[in-house]
Amino acid sequence: MGTLGRAIYTVGFWVRESGQALDRLGCRLQGNYFFQEQLSRHRTLMNVFDKKPMVDKEAFVAPSASIIGDVRIGHRSSIWYGCILRGDVNFISIGSGTNIQDNSLVHVAKSNLSGKVLPTIIGDNVTVGHSAVLHGCTVEDEAFIGTGATLLDGVLVEKHGMVAAGSLVRQNTRIPCGEVWAGNPAKFLRNLTEEEMAFISLSASNYSNLAQVHAAENAKSFDETEFQKVLRKRYTPKDEEYNSAELVISDNTTR
Repeated sequence: MGTLGRAIYTVGFWVRESGQALDRLGCRLQGNYFFQEQLSRHRTLMNVFDKKPMVDKEAFVAPSASIIGDVRIGHRSSIWYGCILRGDVNFISIGSGTNIQDNSLVHVAKSNLSGKVLPTIIGDNVTVGHSAVLHGCTVEDEAFIGTGATLLDGVLVEKHGMVAAGSLVRQNTRIPCGEVWAGNPAKFLRNLTEEEMAFISLSASNYSNLAQVHAAENAKSFDETEFQKVLRKRYTPKDEEYNSAELVISDNTTR
């Protein structure tokens, strides 16, 4: 971004700030706060009293995720966009190399009907698919939780266990090692193949690597991202289909 661009951005910032200040002044003059909008500032990491998140420096937490309270996230694990991990009445523990994909919810229970304490414990190299819900359960190493699956209080998914997409696993269900469970309520479907077991590890590794790309992109400053936009617009070659859609007529001369 050039000097002119920075100046315009700064002017825009102060115009918005001035408008908000005038709105607050008008509310006070009217004797009420009818039009006052309470600011709800998003915080990726948030304490609850003395409980605070502990995130490994090599882990990736997306800017729009919410990590609240007693949540521990291990080495090279990734918490993706829109996820909520709320460790308020108990703790959440996530091992190394695990990925919690977009819009998933992880919560805990203080106790169940039998008085058992129910944190949520997720092991190493686990894949939790998009929009899954995990509540007061345990998922062991290299397990796979499919997209949109729900695991209720007291569920145990053993190593190499798989919960199919959209399944509902009822309270206190145990899914043994190497089995696929599916349905609502989830029931045993079949055994995992060796290829599927290998895929679970590969999936976790792929997400761990992809998370580093997203972490680097999110770490860029505003100026860096704007500069790269200009470069892409100016120098990225467009194919014929793109040019025709943009009504651009170009020759095929090599530059």
